[in-house]
Amino acid sequence: MAVDQQEYEVVVVGGGPAGLSAALYSVRLGHETALVDRGGGRAAMMKDVHNLVGTTEETSGMELLQIGKEQLEGYGCTVLSDRIGSAGRTDDDRFRLCGTDVDYVADAVALATGMNDVRPDPPLPRTGRGLHYCLHCDAHMFADEPVYVMGYGESAAHVAAILLNFTDEVDLLTRGDEPEWSDDTDEMLETHPIDVIHEDVTGVQNGSDGWLKALEFEDGAVREYKGGFALYGADYNNGLATDLGCELNDDGTVEVDDHGRTSVDGVYAVGDLTPGHNQVPIALGDGAKAGISIHWTLRDFPRDPDLVAEQGPVRSDEVPGMPDELLEQATEFHTYD
Repeated sequence: MAVDQQEYEVVVVGGGPAGLSAALYSVRLGHETALVDRGGGRAAMMKDVHNLVGTTEETSGMELLQIGKEQLEGYGCTVLSDRIGSAGRTDDDRFRLCGTDVDYVADAVALATGMNDVRPDPPLPRTGRGLHYCLHCDAHMFADEPVYVMGYGESAAHVAAILLNFTDEVDLLTRGDEPEWSDDTDEMLETHPIDVIHEDVTGVQNGSDGWLKALEFEDGAVREYKGGFALYGADYNNGLATDLGCELNDDGTVEVDDHGRTSVDGVYAVGDLTPGHNQVPIALGDGAKAGISIHWTLRDFPRDPDLVAEQGPVRSDEVPGMPDELLEQATEFHTYD
């Protein structure tokens, strides 16, 4: 049975902050753009948005993403709910993204498929109400409060030490796992006021507001915490990047340059799928830079000198280069009464 096919200049896969930003720049710079989002993601789980200038902390991640999609639609971007299962090339060397019932074909692709934090085994506090994954986002909430760090590797030990900048009550919970940090890190822990607790967690106590109140341990101890961080690594959603032949780093992130360009011409990767800090403002910047870079690649003008030599000067009826539908939408958008 033939599969339906939809064609665009640019297809962005993933509707988190990086994907929204890449699609926003792409469509506003005049390219037929589709954003394909399967839903969910780390940003969608944010109870409150932190560290984003102009956005109050009463805004949830879901609200932020929904506003972003509405903005995209207002500029003429096609926003689709679908899951891209695989990717490849077409006979004419474009990109084919295979959705549930539709194939999306594009001249350029931006992958914003993100990553998933590896969760420790339960029992656990509620995510966003005592269990957190982003130190730079949430450490400010725990100033002068008792906090924990779960983990047994180098990153867990160093995050525990960093939290001493915010509070004098920090416990490092290995939960029965054998520590894997170096001798130097072990010495660092011994010379800083960090309690390393090896017993596993057996229960969670929450307050009436749903926030974590205390953790129970297998030795019978009950320790009070306002919240803490789990440091067990990340699983990167790099399957589509692999399908398209993009180079990966040792940790599973996609190798990119400063503009989000991967090792495959026409394929970009942005946000948590790439190396760097996993932060909403940084993801927005990544998406913006990729969107601009895509525009440089796809824009019609200035026309290549070799093409001008072959076809002659650009005629007045060939401009503007923006597709008619987006041109009409842009003029309506900027018409003021």
